[in-house]
Amino acid sequence: MNIILQMKQHVGNACKPIVKPGEEVKKGQLVAVPEGLGANIHASVYGVIDTVTPEAVTIIPHAEQPEEYVKIPEFDNKLKAIEEAGVVGAGGAGFPTHIKLNVNLKGGCIILNGAECEPILSHNLQLMEESPEVLVRGIKYIKEITNADKGYIAIKEKHRKAVRALSKVCSLEKDIEIKFLPDLYPSGDERVIIRELLGITLEPGKLPLEVGAIVQNVETIKHVVNAIERRKPFITKDITVAGRVKEGKKGKVFLDVPLGYPVSHYIKLTGGYVQPFGEITLGGPYTGQAGREDTPISKILGGILVSMPFPQETRKMGILACECGAQEERLKEIATAMGAEVIAEEKCKRMIEVNGRYRCDSPGECPGQAETILTMKKKGIQVLLTGTCGD
Repeated sequence: MNIILQMKQHVGNACKPIVKPGEEVKKGQLVAVPEGLGANIHASVYGVIDTVTPEAVTIIPHAEQPEEYVKIPEFDNKLKAIEEAGVVGAGGAGFPTHIKLNVNLKGGCIILNGAECEPILSHNLQLMEESPEVLVRGIKYIKEITNADKGYIAIKEKHRKAVRALSKVCSLEKDIEIKFLPDLYPSGDERVIIRELLGITLEPGKLPLEVGAIVQNVETIKHVVNAIERRKPFITKDITVAGRVKEGKKGKVFLDVPLGYPVSHYIKLTGGYVQPFGEITLGGPYTGQAGREDTPISKILGGILVSMPFPQETRKMGILACECGAQEERLKEIATAMGAEVIAEEKCKRMIEVNGRYRCDSPGECPGQAETILTMKKKGIQVLLTGTCGD
């Protein structure tokens, strides 16, 4: 099967390919560079370039795939190593990490986001349980890069195995501390983390940087360590496969899978489909999007969830959007798959418009939706589709 490397696996512009069809490439070789805001893209396998378009580079992989990879150049500057490796936010946002960390946080802090907030997804949790020392080293590197005074690990107390593993390593570090998050959705939201750990309420649209903090995803920090210590480019991804697959009832974790393989490959490695099945959801159950079997693994993909077939709905439907969960576009997509007629649309009353986008003014604190639902009921809805937070 061919490997498809999308040219846009990050916030910003699509990258520009620098390879040509017929060219031999090695794992780790640079194949595309950013034009403006973006991050380098490297070959994830040994092979031959098949096609090159503005959207993707396709590689025909060799049968033999050695473990060795082309290392990025050696840099004294750790931030430059992160940039060269093409590290982006692996939790789904995809913001280029070298830009995010190019700040002076003197007096501030770096926070590892270990909330593992989306249900079912568990690859970050496994990483915390099995490689806590890697994450602590990553926090120390980022503290050094940003001049931050303090490091925090934000995690839910119920993740006891991960807490024990991290606590053992943190006990040797005077400036890195574990802080517990409430067991609610979305405790992994940056503004919730700042509110719970620092006692500061960020207004919608404001970033943690404005209060002297940076929040980093667990896997992103692993890639930071890989770039600095192993000179390894971002060519592999951690994922969870779950749902209507034979070995995925509780979620099956795959660590360090090469970018560009189709999601169908990992569905097969999890035993294949359980009949009947419905949508392939890419990401988490709250914020994921519909995907296809041929969708390639990217730097920002964390979940491959196979659902039950959507129940068919003949009653008149209303949709209630919430920034913490599914918003209008996704809810309409699900409603269409259910065969429903949507006759009313509303937003959670906490949603306020900021720079053309609706945001929650207090994530994780549901104001109650009875009034909104009654309004839609007057419009004739018989059933409601929503995805809200939960406290």
